[in-house]
Amino acid sequence: MLENYLPVLVFIGVSMVIGAVMVALGFVLGTQKPDDEKLSAYECGFEAFEDARGKFDVRFYLVAILFIIFDLEIAFLFPWAVVLEEIGMVGFLAMTVFLGILVIGFIYEWKKGALEWE
Repeated sequence: MLENYLPVLVFIGVSMVIGAVMVALGFVLGTQKPDDEKLSAYECGFEAFEDARGKFDVRFYLVAILFIIFDLEIAFLFPWAVVLEEIGMVGFLAMTVFLGILVIGFIYEWKKGALEWE
């Protein structure tokens, strides 16, 4: 059984080595001429005027949750639709429960006002 995972482990090892070699080559062969302009903080074309660790508005998190809800729904709905005939009623009920949970999250977002843009 373990020999089935050997190609995956070899693939992961080779990809890590290639990634490390690429980063090392970029660091060694790249020109590094730091100056004040390159080392300065850049934020939308002007100097930062507040602390970077300031508090975010809660709407930022609500929009992030909303994105995850719709992203997960689409990511799992397409493969499910392709194999729906093969997985039968159990797969249909499992997806119904999954979509129900996402609808609960959507209703939560709606009640919190994440869909109202000012």
